Amino acid sequence: MQCSYFDAGRCRSCTLMGSPYTEQLAGKQSHCQALLSDHAALEWLEPIASQESAFRNKAKMVVSGTARNPTIGILDADGHGIDLRKCGVCSPGLRAVFPVVAHFIRLHRITPYDVPHRSGELKHIIVTESPDGDIMLRLVLRTDQLVPRIRKHLPDLLAELPQVKVVSVNLHPEHKAVLEGDREILLTEQSTLNMRVNGINLHLRPQSFFQTNSGMAAALYRQGRDWVNELAPGSVWDLYCGVGGFALHSAAPGRTVTGIEFSSEAIASARLSSDEAGLQGMQFEAGDATAFALAAEQSPDLVIVNPPRRGIGEELCGWLEASDVRHVVYSSCNAQSLARDLAALPSFTARRARVLDMFPQTTHYEVMVLLERAG
Repeated sequence: MQCSYFDAGRCRSCTLMGSPYTEQLAGKQSHCQALLSDHAALEWLEPIASQESAFRNKAKMVVSGTARNPTIGILDADGHGIDLRKCGVCSPGLRAVFPVVAHFIRLHRITPYDVPHRSGELKHIIVTESPDGDIMLRLVLRTDQLVPRIRKHLPDLLAELPQVKVVSVNLHPEHKAVLEGDREILLTEQSTLNMRVNGINLHLRPQSFFQTNSGMAAALYRQGRDWVNELAPGSVWDLYCGVGGFALHSAAPGRTVTGIEFSSEAIASARLSSDEAGLQGMQFEAGDATAFALAAEQSPDLVIVNPPRRGIGEELCGWLEASDVRHVVYSSCNAQSLARDLAALPSFTARRARVLDMFPQTTHYEVMVLLERAG
């Protein structure tokens, strides 16, 4: 893939841009194998490739410039906007939204936030596209001052972009390097974006997490489902379950599945998906994954973990070591923290691993490992 923004030095976010894709994928496989080289029994499955471009289903874009001439993209080192509306890793559905939003900003005099001067209102737009082509649009504002104006003129935006189903305003009053704030104001009747994956309808609320590559998310959940069904556990925990992707794919007659996620928004989405599908034996609870495990009276047969980049940590590793859990399916977006966690689980043997290229054109990737208790 070639990118004019990268070639011109305007954006270097995709650090592998221009490298042959086969080399990118082979490099990620080699990197992961080197980090997990201590696990001699590990069988490496073929890595799963992504499409090279237009794979992102979510864009977090900085709004800068002026109300008359807004930029949608990133900031340079001095805090000035660089427009990236034609970014080639974003899906065509995302790219179709950017110019319409820019026109909306101009037409209704919505002042972008000026980082160097700490003034203005609109900080970011966060756009997500479902596999069916529907859109969620979130506007991150410094205050609620412009909410009435946006609400008043929103029908015009929706008429021009009928694929936009969910619109919200996020309030982020602080001047710091955090993308969004805690308060969300929903502006549409529909509150969730339907993310249909492998025939399962996942519901994404504005502040919930979903993988940024829908094709790779589907492959990730299929791999987890296949390993779980092969082992046929009677009980499964999905820790860090998000909107319930792994948990819902693990549902089966006679099996109990419990999903734990800190975000109450994500748990509400997971419950809705489970109820709609009429699944039995499903339970979702909001809370800390490690605290839940430590307080539990019984261990499940199998645990799925899909933690943030920091990994599951020493405390949860210690609980797994002392538990009766027979198998762990570990999905990681950071092979370095994965390697550290596996070293803290000497009672488990890493049996299989698979790299999934969730983030082409960058050094990042997802890797799944199947662990089995030794002996």
